Parts: sequence; C-alpha cells; structure tokens
Amino acid sequence: MIKLLQKREVVVPTLWGWIALLVAGAVAVLFAALNLHAFLAVDQPVGAKLLVVEGWIEPQGLDQAIAAFRSGRYERVVTTGGPIDRWPPSGHHTYADLAADYLRRHGLADASVTAVPAPGSSVERTYLSAVMVRAWAGRAGLVLEQLDVFSSGTHARRSRLLYRLAFGGKVRIGVYAARSTDYDGREWWRTSVGVRDVLDQAVGLLWVKCFFWPSRPGPDAN
Repeated sequence: MIKLLQKREVVVPTLWGWIALLVAGAVAVLFAALNLHAFLAVDQPVGAKLLVVEGWIEPQGLDQAIAAFRSGRYERVVTTGGPIDRWPPSGHHTYADLAADYLRRHGLADASVTAVPAPGSSVERTYLSAVMVRAWAGRAGLVLEQLDVFSSGTHARRSRLLYRLAFGGKVRIGVYAARSTDYDGREWWRTSVGVRDVLDQAVGLLWVKCFFWPSRPGPDAN
C-alpha cells in the first residue's frame, strides 16, 4: 500500500521562545531603522577627475557640489538630467542645462562644465543619464577609469548602483550624498518629510536590486 502521509515530530518555540524571537526581531528592526538613512545616503568618493552632478537636485545640493568640485582634484564637471516638466518654466529644457547654468553662474568656469542631457523616460531616469554620460565620454575620446557622482542624500546609493550597472564594472564609481536641509538624517523618523524620503528611496533601491535588468553596456562604454 502506498502511504501518502506520515507523522513527523515538529519543534516549536515555547512562550518564552516566542518572546525572545519577538524581542530579537524588534531589536533588529530598530537597528535597521537607526542606520537606514546612513546606509542610503552613502558618501564615498573615489577621488576621480570627473564629477557627475545630477541636475535635478536642489540648489542647496548644487552649492555642496560646487564645494566638492573645488576641494577635490576635479578637472571637469558633467551635469545630467532629462526634460523639465514643472511649472512655471525655468527657461531651460532639461535639468542638465539648468544645473550647468547654475554652476557657471556660481563661479565654475565655463570650460569645466558640460551639460549631458537625457531624453524623457518614465523608468530609471538615473540609469538613462548614466548611459548618456557613458556615450558622451565615448564621443569625447575619454577613457574613464573612475568618476564621482554627486546625488541627493538618500538617493546616493541607488545612483551609485545604477552608474555601476551602466558602466559595466569597468569604471570605479564614487558618490557624494548632498546633506538634506529639510530634516536631520540622524533622526529622520521624527518628521514626515524624513519618513517619506527615506522609505521612498529604500523601496526604490530594493526595486532596482530585484526587478531592474538593464541591457549590457554597448561599445561606447570605456
């Protein structure tokens, strides 16, 4: 006769075991929450000569990017970003052009600033901007070994990941995270702005890691 069922001994936690598991889980969640902002807003430049500034960041972030450019050994700054769809219009068609103009008006030499706009896209605009930087470097005959990306706070880790995907691991990617002026990153959970920002970027990073599969870099990658 064929048996379809059989008995097995199953070990389950006691009441104190469940309490211990709950306490351990609560401690793990609390530790993750306390360190989530620092994890997302990673600040690890590699000391490159090229600084890529994401043009959609706030003016306060662009000011920090100017300070980073002047304090490093950078020879050129590239601004990125797609079409501007906000109202009222800014006089510029893309965030790349808007940021480049801001950097020039605030002291960076025209020759050191290059705008590299990206076309409109509804999916992973940062990755598309990285691809455009890669293509620009190829057209300019630049052999990139490393570059630093200046991003906005909690978006920094996702930006670094997407630039690594775009350049196929052949270029060392560093990153700066602009400090937020809207909330204290050390206590982000105390404000609704901080909670929305951190959780939104955490979900965005998780989505990239789990569901974003870009095509392989083309021949324009260095």
